[in-house]
Amino acid sequence: MYKKNRNFTPTQIIFTLFALLLSVSAYAGEKLKPFILASNAPGDLAAVVADTKSKLTNAGFEVVGEYSPYTGANIIIVTNDALKKNAEATDTGGYGAVQRISVTDKDGAIQVAYTNPVYMAYAYQMKGDLSDVAAALEKALGKQEAYGSKKGLDADDLKGYHYMFGMPYFDEPDVVADHGSYDAAIKAVEAGLAAGKGGVSKVYRVDIPGKQQSVFGVAMTEGMSSDATIMKEVDFMDIRSTAHLPYEMLVDKDGKVYALSAKFRIAMNFPDLSMAGDHSFMGIMASPDAIKEALAQAAGASKEKSGGGAFDF
Repeated sequence: MYKKNRNFTPTQIIFTLFALLLSVSAYAGEKLKPFILASNAPGDLAAVVADTKSKLTNAGFEVVGEYSPYTGANIIIVTNDALKKNAEATDTGGYGAVQRISVTDKDGAIQVAYTNPVYMAYAYQMKGDLSDVAAALEKALGKQEAYGSKKGLDADDLKGYHYMFGMPYFDEPDVVADHGSYDAAIKAVEAGLAAGKGGVSKVYRVDIPGKQQSVFGVAMTEGMSSDATIMKEVDFMDIRSTAHLPYEMLVDKDGKVYALSAKFRIAMNFPDLSMAGDHSFMGIMASPDAIKEALAQAAGASKEKSGGGAFDF
């Protein structure tokens, strides 16, 4: 887990280099943003949610979960064969096994948006760039604009992303529990989520084909780990970034339960947020510890303090 396999055959090396060249030619220098706005018009929230789900299923996506973290916000989580195959080919691919589509009521206008698959593919260090998934979502839902960062980040920025010096990278996740085996970990996580431990409950579960790895999407409702509390602070622009939610836990074959550090996960989707001032990371400085602790409880960790850290310098 989180270690690169360097035992490649000559054929694999040639294929990999070819794939990298294709990726570079398509996205070299392009500034990517975390979300795509599909539509923004007056309407009925429930009707738009139903219509969005219909468009997604007609486009071959499987709806694996739905979540309303607070009034006026709905999130639909989907996967498909392309996402699962890419996840299977990537060591920590579970994080990229789904895409999130949000339907948000902002002052009577219904905003339909979704995570940018290409942005997420680079940030999660996936084998493929998910451009095929991006094309499928655009065809199904539309594309008005990319948003979530004024200037955007290029592929190289995302593959090595961290918010600032001293902040964690993608490959520095929190280990929120260790149960010794995949089966034991799955059992513990399912039980903890069903019991709502730490104020955490299950939104979806996707098992990655071809290996012992599962990703859980979770809702959090208590204290400074609360989705509503955090989003009230960070999601304040006119076009909402509701599809930041829900958070993930990854159960791997080694029996460990991983979660991306909140200091990475939040910053990745809100890269323009300032460190201090109104609507800043300082407003949620207690959240990284709170999120890690809540997830540890939900994952059935021991009573030992899980540690962590705030958004400090």
